[in-house]
Amino acid sequence: MPVASPDAVARAVAELGELARLDEPLAPMTTYKVGGAADLFVEITEASDLHRVAAACAVSGLPLLIVGRGSNLLVADAGFGGIAVSLGDMAAGIEIDTRSSTVEVGSSVALPVLARRVASVGLTGFEWAVGVPGSIGGAVRMNAGGHGSDMAASLIDIAAFDICTSSELVLSAAELGLRFRGSDLPPTTIVISARLQLAAGDPDVARQELSDIVAWRRENQPGGQNAGSVFVNPIPHELSAGKLIDDLGLRGLRLGTASVSDKHANFIQSDPGGSADDVARLITLVRERVAAATGYVLRSEIRLVGFEEEVSR
Repeated sequence: MPVASPDAVARAVAELGELARLDEPLAPMTTYKVGGAADLFVEITEASDLHRVAAACAVSGLPLLIVGRGSNLLVADAGFGGIAVSLGDMAAGIEIDTRSSTVEVGSSVALPVLARRVASVGLTGFEWAVGVPGSIGGAVRMNAGGHGSDMAASLIDIAAFDICTSSELVLSAAELGLRFRGSDLPPTTIVISARLQLAAGDPDVARQELSDIVAWRRENQPGGQNAGSVFVNPIPHELSAGKLIDDLGLRGLRLGTASVSDKHANFIQSDPGGSADDVARLITLVRERVAAATGYVLRSEIRLVGFEEEVSR
């Protein structure tokens, strides 16, 4: 990614004023815990802040990065030459209507938090999310899922903010182009909240399902510094990326401070104090080896920011 010009940064700062934080480290905001800083960072505290970010993007031409819980984000060691934005507490609300079994939830709410909250009042259909360490906003954008379900199964609509037009939007689930681990949401559309349609059920049964999912994840997936599954399954529900990588004997493969997990072949770990560029190099190497051996070109499930275009696929 091109380095932001000082003039562009200065124009953005003039619009953002006290909201602007310069050279903000992004590594602590990601589950990989590696990578560089954002030229500019803004934590949104009220709706008017979004309009100021839109104005800053317009006058500076700087790209925008939405930072949620950072569970599918890898930022290059060189950092991000643009404006990174976090919604924080502004989008942390949860409103549950047990009569209609609907939920309105802010985009910064963690998926496991919502899964436990709705299960406790007897709403079912969101148990799968207890093991996914992301936010609602990121889950909508990526159509996150697991254990036979995903966001598309319960999503009614979203409230969003379009940076390009500096306007608020309401978009139905049908308008989002949701697909396996993806959507048509552009990077300049910020998810503010989502409405979900769940189903009434037994709280005890729901809590037991949560426990079973957490136990399965602990048994089958590694901890440490990673961002979950690296590659999208090439044939959803039929052929997994992990199996392709595993069949090539790539578990444990290491490049610098990054390694393919010994526990799950579709996880790439970073060492404490490691390099984001090492992780990206290993992602590229694994993709190349799988393509050469099988013909499948694996698509990254992780958002790679600040890297050359051929890496960020």
